[in-house]
Amino acid sequence: VQLVESGGGLVQAGGSLTLSCTISGLISDDKAIGWFRQAPGEERAGISAISARDSSTYYGDSVKGRFTISRDKAKKTVYLRMDNLEPEDTAVYYCAMGEFVKASAILPLWYDSWGQGTQVTVSS
Repeated sequence: VQLVESGGGLVQAGGSLTLSCTISGLISDDKAIGWFRQAPGEERAGISAISARDSSTYYGDSVKGRFTISRDKAKKTVYLRMDNLEPEDTAVYYCAMGEFVKASAILPLWYDSWGQGTQVTVSS
């Protein structure tokens, strides 16, 4: 399985970006696709995930209400729409695929296939 992110860039605070994650290979129903981010000097943190079985969605508290995850099954692509961006959202954003664990869907521990990351920079 390979995952490729795209759509990162520089945006002003309050602006929007949409990231894409295109997946090659099998996506079985027991999997989840998640978005994660890592700022300099910080650990990688989960921000959103979507179940491959029923497209149920999960969000971290820091992005709830601002970010939206969605999926195009035919294109094997998962999107992360980011609205009302803040300078604190600046990070490298990664998508990943792994075991779907409902109680902790955005925990990086469950994910074993990762993309290379895309930089998002939010200026104040």
